[in-house]
Amino acid sequence: MNFGVIRYLLAIVLRFEAAFMGLSLIVSLLYGEYQTALVFGIVIAAMALISLALGKKPANRSFFTKEGVIAVSLSWLVISVFGALPFYFTGAIPSFVDCLFETVSGFTTTGASILTDVEAMEKGLLFWRSFTHWIGGMGFLVFVMSILPMAGADPLHLMRAESPGPTTEKLVPKARQTAKILYSIYLGLTVLQIILLLAGGMPLFDSVTHTFGTAGTGGFSIKNTSIGAYNSVYIEVVITVFMALFGINFSAYFLLFTGKLRQFFRHEETRVYLGIMITSMLLIAFDLWGRVYNNFGEALRYSSFQVSSVMTTTGYATTNFDTWPTFSRILLVALMFAGASAGSTGGGIKTSRLIIMFKALKREALRILHPQAARVIKLDNVPVHEEVIHGTGTFIFTYGAITVLSMLLVSLDGYDLATSATAVAACINNIGPGLGRVSPVGNFSIFSDLSKIVLFIDMLIGRLEIYPMLVLISPAIWRRRKA
Repeated sequence: MNFGVIRYLLAIVLRFEAAFMGLSLIVSLLYGEYQTALVFGIVIAAMALISLALGKKPANRSFFTKEGVIAVSLSWLVISVFGALPFYFTGAIPSFVDCLFETVSGFTTTGASILTDVEAMEKGLLFWRSFTHWIGGMGFLVFVMSILPMAGADPLHLMRAESPGPTTEKLVPKARQTAKILYSIYLGLTVLQIILLLAGGMPLFDSVTHTFGTAGTGGFSIKNTSIGAYNSVYIEVVITVFMALFGINFSAYFLLFTGKLRQFFRHEETRVYLGIMITSMLLIAFDLWGRVYNNFGEALRYSSFQVSSVMTTTGYATTNFDTWPTFSRILLVALMFAGASAGSTGGGIKTSRLIIMFKALKREALRILHPQAARVIKLDNVPVHEEVIHGTGTFIFTYGAITVLSMLLVSLDGYDLATSATAVAACINNIGPGLGRVSPVGNFSIFSDLSKIVLFIDMLIGRLEIYPMLVLISPAIWRRRKA
């Protein structure tokens, strides 16, 4: 284990987090929130000093999968702890467990909140709260990779540990160049959405913060009633479309921007992802038509927004979908687990895994009829290795087991089944709102500290896709090998 390179990476992460937090300090100064700006300044200085203490370059800067997984897991814990300090020291959130819950929810792009009155919070803190979504959306260490050279190391180990999906491959020969391409697409879509929201009359601060929540598929809003506060069809359409866009595998965008149009339109995961989304929008719209909304256009307006929000695990809301008919609510819960595409900023199990498991199920059924037939599972006409198929099945089983265990722990608080179950589902799938007392008109402040700890651990497990967090607590990984 190369502990030196892990320490060095943590120092770099702290430096970048301090730089990002500097933007929130500037926002506080612009709005005359001088005490909050002072707190940001103190936390930034503390991170800078700690990074200097940790940041001596190791003689050996090579690292492999083990170091990559440990570095990613520890980095997410470190940025969450330091990111929570401004909320705690300003007194905006008195409990540190609540501060950590809110910050982990931000960085993991979950959007679950313990705040009962978001609009009472100062602008600098609101900016930081939403900015954590944008930082965590594409991945903190992926950003570091795109900026800094990793001499003597293969940074793809970091990308694989931090990027969601069954596999993460380089778009171009160098992993650093791949990270730059991903962030260029991410930044370009972010700027475009801000411009479109401004064109719709949304104020600049609101446009920026809500774009952060959309880009990271996070869902923190600066309004108590989320996007519904604007009551604007134009704003809802823009955010609906961009939530869907940020849920697409960014590798597909690379095909599009490099002129490989035929490959882009044949990209299997994107076609299935959009097919599930559009079908769900129509099914829920028909379910709502005549029962909740009088005309189909209005039903489609609200169903489209909520399906895009839930399937991409963003979590914005324009209405309280907990009052919808049972069919619509069950379909939304199913979409929570389905999630967005691999290689996107969305959470959930991911469309590519669902495709692989469906094809594996079909193959096993056909083997009963034709035991001697050799059938190869393909994704985009490329054979899928058997170890990937096995790993996908193991992932889904482990995902389900952790979900059930978390539900049992959270149920100790004594709330109803819908509240306890969907609270866990919303956190492990990085969505935010659920049903019952954690619906869009509720929040997570009702839970005990133990449940909140379980839930923010679920957020980290969901965002890093289980294994990095499990590896982190494994005693074997920390044992030094004898010479």
